[in-house]
Amino acid sequence: MSLASGPATDSQPLSESSAPGPTGKSVVASRGAPRAVWAALAALYVLLFPYHPKLRSPNELCRLWQSIALVEHGTLDINQVLRDRGYVGDLSVKDGKYYPSKAPLLSFAAAPVYAALRAASGPEPVPEVPLVFFSRLWLTVLPTLGLLWLVRRYLRATLTAPVADALTVTYGLGSLAFSYSLLFMSHQTTAVLLFAGFYALWRCARGEWRERGYVLAGACAGATVAAEYTGALGVLGLVLYAALTFLFRDVPARERLRGLGRAAGLATLGALPFVLALMAYHQATFGHPLTSGYKYLNDSGYQPWHLGGFLGIRTPDPRAFTLSLVSPLRGLFTLAPFLLLAVPGLSRLRFRRGADVSAEQRALAWMTAALLAGYLYFTSSFSYDSWGWTTGPRHLTGLVPFLLLPAGLWLERLRERQSLTALGAGAMLCGAAILTTGLATFVNYIPDDVSNALGGLTLPLLHAGFFPPSVLSFLGVPQSIAGVLLLVLLVGVTGWVLATLATPPGRRWPALPSVAAGLATLLLVATLHYQTTEHDDADRNAVRFLESVWLAPPQGHVSFWPRPPH
Repeated sequence: MSLASGPATDSQPLSESSAPGPTGKSVVASRGAPRAVWAALAALYVLLFPYHPKLRSPNELCRLWQSIALVEHGTLDINQVLRDRGYVGDLSVKDGKYYPSKAPLLSFAAAPVYAALRAASGPEPVPEVPLVFFSRLWLTVLPTLGLLWLVRRYLRATLTAPVADALTVTYGLGSLAFSYSLLFMSHQTTAVLLFAGFYALWRCARGEWRERGYVLAGACAGATVAAEYTGALGVLGLVLYAALTFLFRDVPARERLRGLGRAAGLATLGALPFVLALMAYHQATFGHPLTSGYKYLNDSGYQPWHLGGFLGIRTPDPRAFTLSLVSPLRGLFTLAPFLLLAVPGLSRLRFRRGADVSAEQRALAWMTAALLAGYLYFTSSFSYDSWGWTTGPRHLTGLVPFLLLPAGLWLERLRERQSLTALGAGAMLCGAAILTTGLATFVNYIPDDVSNALGGLTLPLLHAGFFPPSVLSFLGVPQSIAGVLLLVLLVGVTGWVLATLATPPGRRWPALPSVAAGLATLLLVATLHYQTTEHDDADRNAVRFLESVWLAPPQGHVSFWPRPPH
């Protein structure tokens, strides 16, 4: 069966042959990632803690201030918490009361986390560092590790084990998933919920789950909008997929419509609690169930970004489109070049009717194309200057997991055809993504005026010994040692991905043309980063500023839970 002919079942994933290879030698059957790779990935997620309290991260703290208000004061407004803990940004104000301008799901989800920490702290206030750390751990880090498990199962139904696992690892460490799992923001939460909802729909469409799976899909869709308003764009893609899995079926129209109606009813049942809760929140805070905090932004300078269209989404702007994709500061393909493989990989999806093409396969193809078009329209129609101090184009985070299968299909095509040069280049695009995004995530707060996220900020900071804060730092391990250990984990995983993807079926090691093409690709990527790094005053000032607020400086000591002064 060819890769393009559709997914195999979970019990029959594609696998490489154990028959003699081109050289006549026996070839061991393909295997996925060893446990050491998964352990290293999990360790990087759990140990890393890029956070600097002096930056007063508005997107994170405004939500946590509301979590505190819910537990300490039983209110939705954060006026008292602002007086107790200090002012933060990203606020809305109505009738003298301040609220986060964000969708409220994460604020409510973090309330139990704060309550547990409050019980542990006794009469003393909960320090900011453990509050941020545990909120990230439970609500963004661990859910993403769960998402990686779903992604791996999904990819393995279609791709060979080495490619599926290598792409899962690349997604985990070389994409926006890594950056926004290590921030208490809603972007990766949106990706987790969207893909979980899609996974439920996918299993139902393949007949592997009962109809109750549509309730779960609906709940994920409703939670997505409650976590991030613009997540509605991804939800529309899921709705399209679910509808097409019925409408493309080769059965009488009445049967198709009856099945679609049942699925829609069950999905609505799952989404309704989140939708009603969100409307009730809007009514209580902003006076109308359909009015969000963006109408009452406290900072008037942000208002123009959200006026016109839907939440500020207007007509496309070529500048926003180009910079979101290839800007040396935060371009999607600049930081995660492996996603370029998804562009030709779209041709491997099954858009047309055929005897060997299922309704689910066609629905998947059209959903992927619709999501890509929708998110590209969004990123080119929203103010590029509003992204803030971020790693990459943050509002594209929800799109990325849906590009993995096209990228994997293209890699499989190269492997089938023994295209050694192209395979080596593709493998290096994955490795370069892990190194680039992984290292940028070590900082994770990238000022807007830096020329290149890697060469202008991250590498100078690492060269000066400013490694990211981590659990190892809190345990007393010197920063130089802790940082090198984390760097070794990242480089080690990169090496496994490179070796795995550059090795074609029937071989144990990459061929010389693959190695040469990989090195040439690395040289090209490094040259592009070097050529787009200005090393100007803006870069130097950004480095000095980050050094001045760094939570764990090279020779300093950082306390996870500092004792209050007596």
